[in-house]
Amino acid sequence: MERSGSGRIILHVDMNSFYASVEISYDPTLKGKPLAIAGNVEERKGIIVTCSYEARAKGIKTTMPLWHARKLCPELIVKKPNFERYRRASRAMFDVLREYTDLVEPVSIDEGYMDITHYMNDNPLEIPKIIQERLMDELLLPCSIGVAPNKFLAKMASNMKKPLGITILRKRELSEKLWPLPVAQMHGVGEKTAEKLNTIGIETIHDLANGDTVQLKTLLGINGERLKLRANGIDNRAVDPESIYEFKSIGNSTTLAKDTTNENEISDVLKKLAHSVMVRMKRKEVLATKIFITIRYGNLKTITRSKKLANPIGDEEEIYELAKQLFFAHWNEDPIRLLGITGQDLVEKDDAVKQLDLFSFENDAKEEPLLSVIDQINQKYGNQLIKRGVRGKQEEDLSSGTSFNKDFLRD
Repeated sequence: MERSGSGRIILHVDMNSFYASVEISYDPTLKGKPLAIAGNVEERKGIIVTCSYEARAKGIKTTMPLWHARKLCPELIVKKPNFERYRRASRAMFDVLREYTDLVEPVSIDEGYMDITHYMNDNPLEIPKIIQERLMDELLLPCSIGVAPNKFLAKMASNMKKPLGITILRKRELSEKLWPLPVAQMHGVGEKTAEKLNTIGIETIHDLANGDTVQLKTLLGINGERLKLRANGIDNRAVDPESIYEFKSIGNSTTLAKDTTNENEISDVLKKLAHSVMVRMKRKEVLATKIFITIRYGNLKTITRSKKLANPIGDEEEIYELAKQLFFAHWNEDPIRLLGITGQDLVEKDDAVKQLDLFSFENDAKEEPLLSVIDQINQKYGNQLIKRGVRGKQEEDLSSGTSFNKDFLRD
């Protein structure tokens, strides 16, 4: 890869079958055997969280019911998730990455970006191999690494060879390596978006790269133009280690015509505010992982309350219901002068990947099956990025902060 000019060298490090690999690192006798991590192991309704490549070779897939997996592979070894174990392994993995550059951006518990453009070495492209070997030798954890001039191409490259792959994707290689792929395989394009693109004759990433910008914006809004740029290998996002601490929000508030204690009037105001927040979030192509409300009484006393979510939301009804729950849980029944609703800890819809990490799964495993929530979210947002996960228990949080799924990165 050329280093001339302002060209960047970005890595996307993606751990292979992370939970299964961590279990194998603790118990080497599991190596080479079909292994699955599953919730509700003792129950018929248990769901596969992740599995080893040996299990995948038997046809076992993430989100498959456990009974079905055992039917396909009677010798399948099934283990419950070990949350602290995965937490420790993730931290150790990111510690290794940060030995090579301060520019490490964690995306989830088992993947992250690195910018090694300014690495003081005659051949920085040796670094991916060294990192891969160290993670395997020191932590016994396999990974695939994509190497490219930007984050999008690095992400695409890391998916091209698993497990233990290192793939370099240069812009001049787009026509050979990227463009022939079905558009549904492009990062940021879910099943429903792919179906929409198919209706205007876009079947491959090449078709998207050469699509009509006006037509794409009409079909997909601002995301249509962004996807075309990505298909052409254009992505100017920086690797930002501070992104996990970002506090972003979209909100709206209104002063009532007169102070009121009428519950129907209050509910109507909350409904209108939820609609306003939903419209603005939709326009910016984001989802919220925290809902925050403001209550101001007639005596001008103001309180705020928030609820942190395991899964991001953007649906008007969900925003309204959560805001209403918060309000009636904390209202002291004095007359209300002002109400406000804010969506906080925003994530781009394309990046709203629900990794089944230890922070949500410990509760998720006790809740409804994975498949039902994946289907609900994909139906709502038309996005198949949500590969693993279930609806998590919502935890009330009365203070501001970062999103729940990334708190482990601050410790």
